Amino acid sequence: MTARQQPFSAAVTGLGLVTAAGVGVKSAWHSLTHDTVPGGVTRPAELTDLPCDFMYTIADLDPAEVLGVATQRLMDRFSQLAVIAAREAIADAGLEPDTWDSGRVAVVIGSAHGGLAFYDQQHAAMAGRGARRVSPKLAPLTVINGAASSVCTDLGVHGPSFGVATACSSGTVALGTAHQLLRAGVCDIAIAGGAESPVSRLLIASACQMKAVSTRRKNPAAACRPFDAARDGFVVGEGAGLLVLERPEHARARGATIRAHVAGYGASSDAYAAVAPDPDGRGIERALRTALADADVTAGDVGHVNAHGTSTVVNDLVEATVLERVLGDHPLVTSTKAMTGHTLGAAGGIETALTVLALEHQLVPPTANLDVPDPHVPVEVVRSEARSATFACAVKTSLGFGGHNAVLVLTRG
Repeated sequence: MTARQQPFSAAVTGLGLVTAAGVGVKSAWHSLTHDTVPGGVTRPAELTDLPCDFMYTIADLDPAEVLGVATQRLMDRFSQLAVIAAREAIADAGLEPDTWDSGRVAVVIGSAHGGLAFYDQQHAAMAGRGARRVSPKLAPLTVINGAASSVCTDLGVHGPSFGVATACSSGTVALGTAHQLLRAGVCDIAIAGGAESPVSRLLIASACQMKAVSTRRKNPAAACRPFDAARDGFVVGEGAGLLVLERPEHARARGATIRAHVAGYGASSDAYAAVAPDPDGRGIERALRTALADADVTAGDVGHVNAHGTSTVVNDLVEATVLERVLGDHPLVTSTKAMTGHTLGAAGGIETALTVLALEHQLVPPTANLDVPDPHVPVEVVRSEARSATFACAVKTSLGFGGHNAVLVLTRG
């Protein structure tokens, strides 16, 4: 093979999830596969009186209880969620930071907005009480790489680390980047995924003006409805999803349980518009075909797709059309955003972890709130209840504002 690199599969050995559907992998997976009504939709005070005054939050999580008050104060909430997810992921992988070669560990975490909520708070402080009331911690707490930095500090990681910002595809791009680092031999272990906590009046107000979010205020739990004929926009959520990826020989040498493999990665740019996907889907198609070739698999090998599926009119139709064009109508498709919310830069990390679980359990979670499927959607979207199936290969797709597309191919461990 001369046109591309030799196939390389990164071993997935650990998962960590902090979502509105559940804190911890077991809780989140149980909710995704058993609950039919989203339980994490709340009305934060910051969103009062907005056309969309609701979002998915992790209301029952107090990071100070998990991290300690002193540690918690050194991070914005998106970084706090990342650290909590990272701790679960490395414990799941059976890794001990005291014994690993910390210089051979990488951290790559995506986020679309970083500490945007803290920006809101500090702007209000300056407007109301003057510049002297602005926190000196504004820059370190709000930068996109804050989550990666916090995870490195918490776990004692000395290898390469950085934040990834490609809008709503950030978490998937972070995992693809980690896959490439491992393939290149830069590290033996990578902790990668996404984190986001966009509880921001400014952001949601803008999304309302853009008409990107649902305004179904009378029934917020039913507002996010991917692939449904009555969908009217996404619902923002907070969360974090991190995976431990390893070079396969490193995982085998230490006797780790390999939960799945990240076998291929593809990325592309639409070069079309700031907030709308290319209506022909050429960008996401390019990323999907690149990922399949990178993994050395065919369309017929793919049995499941965890779709980006945002619940917006245009995105869902474009994405579904491309999936059918490239993969045919046989893979079982789902969108898990109706249970977690659209967690923006964290979505790819959370949803890749859920795809690993689907491969492990041979079970596809249903798409909640899918009451009347859009007749123009040409793929089989699982609804009503989880579907048992036999498949050895799955795909995770992500699309982001600015035309950023990313796709991962995962295979069974």
